[in-house]
Amino acid sequence: MDEREVFMLMNREEIQKEKNKQYEERHILAVGRLRGIVSEETVPEQYVPYFQDVAIFLLELENVRRKVENGEWERYSVEEMKSLNEILYSDILEEHYGGSYANPIYAVEKFGLEMGRLLSMLYVEMRSGIPYSFENRVDYLTILFELLIEVYNSFESDTLPEPREIRDIFYWYASDYCDVFLADRIMEQIDPVHSFAADIIENADLENDRYLYRFGEYITENEMGTARHLRTLPEETLRKMADVYTEGYRIGFINTGKDLSKKSVVNIRYSLGFEKVIRIAIENFRQMGLKPVIYRAASSVITKREHHKIGYYGAVPNWQYEYDHRQDQALFMDKRYIERRLEVARTVYEQHKDLAAQFAGPAVMETFGEKPFSPKSVPEAPSYNEEQKKLAVSYDSRSGQLTNEYIKGEERSFTIVAYPVPEIGEKYPEIFDEVIRINTLDAKLYEKVQQTMIDALDQGEYVHVKGRGENRTDLKVKLYHLNDPEKETIFENCAADVNIPVGEVFTSPVLEGTAGVLHVSRVYLEGLQYKDLELTFEDGMITDYRCGSFDDHEEGRRYIEDNVLKGHKSLPLGEFAIGTNTTAYVAGKKYSIEDKMPILIAEKTGPHFAVGDTCYSWSEDIRVYNPNGKEIVAKDNSVSLNRKEDVSKAYFNCHTDITIPYEELEEISVVTKDGKHIILIKDGRFVLPGTKILNEPLEK
Repeated sequence: MDEREVFMLMNREEIQKEKNKQYEERHILAVGRLRGIVSEETVPEQYVPYFQDVAIFLLELENVRRKVENGEWERYSVEEMKSLNEILYSDILEEHYGGSYANPIYAVEKFGLEMGRLLSMLYVEMRSGIPYSFENRVDYLTILFELLIEVYNSFESDTLPEPREIRDIFYWYASDYCDVFLADRIMEQIDPVHSFAADIIENADLENDRYLYRFGEYITENEMGTARHLRTLPEETLRKMADVYTEGYRIGFINTGKDLSKKSVVNIRYSLGFEKVIRIAIENFRQMGLKPVIYRAASSVITKREHHKIGYYGAVPNWQYEYDHRQDQALFMDKRYIERRLEVARTVYEQHKDLAAQFAGPAVMETFGEKPFSPKSVPEAPSYNEEQKKLAVSYDSRSGQLTNEYIKGEERSFTIVAYPVPEIGEKYPEIFDEVIRINTLDAKLYEKVQQTMIDALDQGEYVHVKGRGENRTDLKVKLYHLNDPEKETIFENCAADVNIPVGEVFTSPVLEGTAGVLHVSRVYLEGLQYKDLELTFEDGMITDYRCGSFDDHEEGRRYIEDNVLKGHKSLPLGEFAIGTNTTAYVAGKKYSIEDKMPILIAEKTGPHFAVGDTCYSWSEDIRVYNPNGKEIVAKDNSVSLNRKEDVSKAYFNCHTDITIPYEELEEISVVTKDGKHIILIKDGRFVLPGTKILNEPLEK
């Protein structure tokens, strides 16, 4: 029996204990060396404070790990836990970030551009060790300790090391340990035995704040306040929240004709504070035959995806910190490294292909209400060069293809729902209750109204969307031609299944003939704020773009290139939709939280346009039907059809929704083959007969 087979018979704690044993000797030596670094001055004077500070930080992580291992941590008071949590994260908080080595501006000021960037990245990688302490991961911590020691040793030589020497050390660290960090990351996503978070959620005393600090994430009043608010809610309400979430997931499989019985694993993604709901959700999923995998949002440069948080996480201490280090891989990434990552991923998937095939997809519970973040462009921060941008795009494409090979898109589904956090304002409890109401609206009512809208849309050659006032939108969206209107339809009638709450009809536009300008005064996308965002389309592809978030025009373009285009030269219009959830729209206005609404809800509050892949990517050949029995046939476009010849040219591995609020709309009309205009929305109101009921929340 090989090592892999032995591990398969163990639980999480047994596996980790065995790994720790294997690293014990190396760990003891590394800890001893760190203690030496703290007290000695054997590197050039200007670098002594850096290495001493980083070594002290790592020794603090070791101290935490030992307290967790010997049970001392569990005897801490809530106040002591809070104090330690603040100590671990204080260095990168906004008020301290200016003098932190994690800040590339500060590091570059101290050590020059190249060395400053490298040492800043090194410190950030050391900070990724915080969760390892709470998971008692001697193996991971040892690897980090040895990385710092290796860099330190290079500074102890007679001559100051060149930046390329430090880059090489980091390169081989990332390359050599891909088969540890990246391999484990994949396993955490598909194997329920990796149950650190699930164990806490299912077994901890959720009536006590103490449990939140056990995760090792940064904890603020958002997480505490959420947990405390959930404790005030009746069991019936908590179960209602969980049921909407899990039923949406189950119905998603039914509506797309996928067999849930073939699956045994569901990935739960959420933000800390919602454990009372997640515990019930776990029970619900188990009744469906699904075990949970609940993995942490990645923190290592080897495993994280820029600044995106995918998995469970606590508070983000400083979004600027995350943004500054989103492209740290630029300091060492090359083609060889990308190939190494893909090789490791394929090996892991191949070794565990039966387990991967059991993965049903993610169930996501998002939060919103945090202060919108507008990043500052920092020239000292690493950024991809043109060649690296191409490599990153290529990696995303090939990685997506690889995942789909072992976790087939046509067999998996998802669901997503969102709730506010206390930071949203003084009326948080009231807003929370309103969001529960929004998430549980009468799906049947919306289904009927939306079908009326679809009946009109199905007659069209194209849809014309025109903004009013200062909104410069003037866009024609070409529609799929129906061969059999009695049995086929262009738009999907989206009730409340995978995408909660109810309230949209959507399609994959025909690219050829889709043209014009999409403009929105302000929008919040994937945690980033955009002001005066404008995209120009020709034949469905983005040809020009601008953003008013920055005084410098070119800086605004780079912002879009990095965060909307995702490094691509252009993206197609992958989705056109009309949101119908006027209740959510009014709630946003009533509580002045429009800019804090997540796209999940915001996309239901007006027409929205998604750039990137269609909503049906990787599963275009699955037959999907609306509740009225008509088959949805507009799932492809001319780009996604490339999958039949060369799948690498078919997908972009991104899908970003941009919504125009009702008040910025002059008109949405359907133009038929004979030139007839069927007006759906006029001056922000639904005017199509059979849909006017949607105006009632707007007029109260």
